[in-house]
Amino acid sequence: MLIGIDIGGTKCAVIRAGNDGTILDRTAFATADCESTMERFADAIEQFGKPDAIGISCGGPLDETRGLILSPPNLIGWDNVPVTDILSSRFGCPAALCNDANACALAEWQYGAGRGTRNMIFLTFGTGLGAGLILDGKLYSGTNGNAGETGHIRLAEFGPVGYGKAGSFEGFCSGGGIRQTAQTLALELLQTGKGCAYCPAVQDLDSVTARSVAEAARAGDETAVRVYELVGEKLGTGLSVLIDLLNPERIVIGSIFERSGDLMRKSMEAVIERETLPAARAVCRVVPAELGDRIGDYAAVAVAAGALEKGQT
Repeated sequence: MLIGIDIGGTKCAVIRAGNDGTILDRTAFATADCESTMERFADAIEQFGKPDAIGISCGGPLDETRGLILSPPNLIGWDNVPVTDILSSRFGCPAALCNDANACALAEWQYGAGRGTRNMIFLTFGTGLGAGLILDGKLYSGTNGNAGETGHIRLAEFGPVGYGKAGSFEGFCSGGGIRQTAQTLALELLQTGKGCAYCPAVQDLDSVTARSVAEAARAGDETAVRVYELVGEKLGTGLSVLIDLLNPERIVIGSIFERSGDLMRKSMEAVIERETLPAARAVCRVVPAELGDRIGDYAAVAVAAGALEKGQT
């Protein structure tokens, strides 16, 4: 039996799965202070039974090698927590800790849209833009766990702010980035006495979201359509760098791309066609993630499967 633990800033889940990754049960609860939440993890595991391995998925910063949670900004008081040692000692089984983006990459690789590949990139494309890299059949984390921070790459000198950098990949390709682009285009119209479906007046600027712009685009609003075309162009620019640099078989993109990829695919593919090496482009497919809202559960289970495999070798 595998146990996956998904640690989030507001809620946590403990998942019971078969050793083949089939999810059998889960329990969820609000995240509290470190000590009481760790006890909740232990109580849930004891109710599920003796695990063969435990996997923990958590936002960084982390020290994955030593199994330490290092004061993530959304987990106040979780300072230098040796989470793998605590759980491994208590339950007598291997345990592993993984950054949530890397864990999601493992999940899509093992159970989702990346099945059967040896070289795959997973992009989160939600609140932020992070990546998990599967290279030559294994997760690549870099020298100190910082590989895959694609959101920090600057794509333009000016542009929406993301990852603390104007014009960054995350600035253009994230929920907040889409909102910023949509607000800019709407403000241009409003200042010339015009409006658009998702923002008919200045007082509506604060209510603009990636979802509301997508809905307007599907209804035919020209400005909303243009927002997603622009986002698709920048997505294509960023993906072109990854395709030429890493030569992946598949790029799997989650969250907003799962829901709205059709609105940006044409402009994305036009840039990829123009910018990438033909031989690298020919072997790479860009696809939406398959696991949807279940990806957090499968991510933690995938980390547990890796811990079990490592413990058996």
